[in-house]
Amino acid sequence: MLDDEYQYLILILGMGLVTYIPRWFPLFFLSQQRLPRWFIEWLDLIPVAILSALIFSDLFVTGSPRQLDVFQPKSMVAIPTFLFALKTRSLGGTVIVGMALFWLATTFF
Repeated sequence: MLDDEYQYLILILGMGLVTYIPRWFPLFFLSQQRLPRWFIEWLDLIPVAILSALIFSDLFVTGSPRQLDVFQPKSMVAIPTFLFALKTRSLGGTVIVGMALFWLATTFF
């Protein structure tokens, strides 16, 4: 029994290191460096690119085998919700509009 507990402890410590080191490494070596402006602007785009990649597949791809389907309810709701978010820059309003539009789309269509 002690052997299993030891293995779990080693597994958890290993997972922690694998998660921590890739985050610590750039911070440690780049924190004292002056980064070029273009590089900083490029880094600002990474979260948007990752989020877009994650959301796109859920909104516009369905089935097995995977195929493009832009006329499903969540796809049709995403476009006006996105436009509302661009115009108002209101997170709360965007969530409410998105939820209301999704409810309308799934209830009546």
